Amino acid sequence: MKLSALFVLWIVPLAAWGQLAEPVFFKAKTYDFGEVVESGGNVDYEFTFTNLGSRPIRVLSVNPSCGCTTPGWTKEPVAAGGTGFIKVSFDPKGKPGYFSKTLTVTSDADKNPVILTIKGNVVDKKSGGDELKVALGNLRMKSASFTLGKVYVNKPAVTHEFKIQNAGKQELQIKHVKTPDHIKIEAPKVLKPDEIASLQLMYDAALLNKYGFMADRVELVTNEPDSIKVVSVYATIEEFFPTLTATEMLKAPALAASGYALDFGRVKAGAKPELTVTIQNKGKQPLQIRELQPNCTCLSALVDKEILQPNETATLKLTLVTEGRAGTQNKSVTIYSTDPRNPVQRITVSGFIEKE
Repeated sequence: MKLSALFVLWIVPLAAWGQLAEPVFFKAKTYDFGEVVESGGNVDYEFTFTNLGSRPIRVLSVNPSCGCTTPGWTKEPVAAGGTGFIKVSFDPKGKPGYFSKTLTVTSDADKNPVILTIKGNVVDKKSGGDELKVALGNLRMKSASFTLGKVYVNKPAVTHEFKIQNAGKQELQIKHVKTPDHIKIEAPKVLKPDEIASLQLMYDAALLNKYGFMADRVELVTNEPDSIKVVSVYATIEEFFPTLTATEMLKAPALAASGYALDFGRVKAGAKPELTVTIQNKGKQPLQIRELQPNCTCLSALVDKEILQPNETATLKLTLVTEGRAGTQNKSVTIYSTDPRNPVQRITVSGFIEKE
């Protein structure tokens, strides 16, 4: 597990447990389905939330902005430190093009409702080469990147298929494919003029053994003068947890932080403001922190314990390197843990850097 550290002297007081600005905490309030095939039927997503308050809460209503969106939610009270869900099902039939729909969630924890958003692009999937518009020489692809979405570090390698085409008038040869160890690509050796074929990409997250968003570079070497075709591979790696029974849920580890939105205020460029967060295992089984992933090299993170016993706490320290930066800053660190209900949690860090 990679946990980076770079910490010095400035500490911001934190709100007490149960006095957080958002007692109903969603680790994500927006979900992008990407491309949704109009004839492919409904697509579903489940938003999860944590009760960060000190008493049980109940979701009173979930109101969609469109009749094409059907919600469902946790109907029973959610105990302090417990988790619940808001499930949304979107019907793309007869709705081509971009969409953005909202769900207004009302609970008895706060008079202010929470707005959740789903978005995406409804397409009429075609099987020809008309969608292969990105040119790498005479090699045509749908995109200059292979996007895999979410893959799991504790499941077998996944294989995705991508269409490619020779748009030239001469035979196109793929002589060699260069990939990192956790990626394997099977591509046709030869493509005749105008031929469309499939490229198979296998991604082994267990071999990589990392968490979070990953970007890799692969090279397809062809017989063209500009022989090296560079393509990016994007994936988000998480740990898979099966659905828990009610009994298992009561015993499972549960990660909660004393703050999810931190502000280091105004500081001079060159300063290194440090913030601390208390994290606790509110479950009944040991919890392991798999990895901390800041979204910027300017933000570092260190936790003083990687395994928390039931009710045990740890200190997470965050430090922002401000040198060479100015103005409003919005950064985050993502925590990957063995909390099966909320294995991915995000803490945001904001503030303002004054010029030297």
